Amino acid sequence: MPPTPTAGRCAICRRCSSTPGGAGVAHRPHDPPVTVTAPAPTPAPGEYEVTTTERSVSGGQAALHGGAPAPHGPEAATAGDVLSGYLHAQATDFLRSLRLHGESRSDAEDAGEAVRMLRRSARRVAGALHVYRPLTDVTWTDQLRTELVWLSDVLGREHAHTARLARLRGALHRLSGTDGTPTVGAARAGALLDRQLTLARTRAHSAALQALGSARFHAVADSVAVLASEVPLAPAAHEVLAGEALTRLAEQIQRRLTEAVDELPLSVSGLPYNAEALTWGLAATPTADAPPAETRQDAPWHQVRRLVRLRRYAQEVLDEQRQTEAEPSLSVRLLSAGQALDRHRDAAEAAAAAASAARTPRIAPATAYALGVLHADQRHEVEAARFMFGRIWQRV
Repeated sequence: MPPTPTAGRCAICRRCSSTPGGAGVAHRPHDPPVTVTAPAPTPAPGEYEVTTTERSVSGGQAALHGGAPAPHGPEAATAGDVLSGYLHAQATDFLRSLRLHGESRSDAEDAGEAVRMLRRSARRVAGALHVYRPLTDVTWTDQLRTELVWLSDVLGREHAHTARLARLRGALHRLSGTDGTPTVGAARAGALLDRQLTLARTRAHSAALQALGSARFHAVADSVAVLASEVPLAPAAHEVLAGEALTRLAEQIQRRLTEAVDELPLSVSGLPYNAEALTWGLAATPTADAPPAETRQDAPWHQVRRLVRLRRYAQEVLDEQRQTEAEPSLSVRLLSAGQALDRHRDAAEAAAAAASAARTPRIAPATAYALGVLHADQRHEVEAARFMFGRIWQRV
């Protein structure tokens, strides 16, 4: 055992001669300890900023909060460590999906699955960079996040048109006569929708292939490759404990989500005779350039859907820090809420497609009537999805 220092001598510093085994430097009173803090990025308005009072000294030294010892185990991980681990995994999945897409060649099913996985990883990387932005090098990560959102949108259009056509076909079949045989108007409406949405899907497929071969996409892939090896973080990210910094940033998204949901008319959503929704649906467009009334009504719900997704991705990072799902019920409910809003978006876009087809010049009255019935059916689906979300949100 090392010799016990005598009274009045320094038991920590090996520079002064008063410590057994010291360097032989003449003893002098110690100056008060100086804390050196790394500069933190300037947060955007309303964002949480990592402050020096929340940073802890790693390596088992005293914490800044009253000199208490730093925790050990998963609780001692820094925010940078946890965020880097999550982003490393998602970036690796992105690159793996890109390789699978290149290997799929002419197999449309494998290529479609690779694109789906590519979009999944891109959304999660962009979402994590958005929620935990103050912990990152914002100059670099903001640009990558913008490009990932662009990529996810371009790659998702083909799937959206395919799913929309399948949804409308199923609804037309369901709305047909009792023997399942479509009426003349329904058959013509189905053929019109098939032509329009197949053309849109073909154009989206061409746009996706063009995007995947563009220099812009290769720049995104290079940036994701950097992310898979080393995440550009703010210096403060390695000095603050993950449990506090990550939780506060996730709570920020939770507050935004709660405020957005509070603006929704949940009290009347899903009612059999929703007069407000009917008024919105029948309202005339004020000007030729203004969006349809239904689009304006649906926009706040789509915004809530995006915030639910961000909150779910934030929870995934928190689960990574805790190495287990500490709140499985919350994760499950967020997923259920997101699925309800996905159905809301799908039904709203299908209704818009039916309304757009009904505006086709010189179509038969029976065809227009069938498309009108199809539009009304999808708007009922919209109301049902809103009602379902309201019930899930009460538990969230």
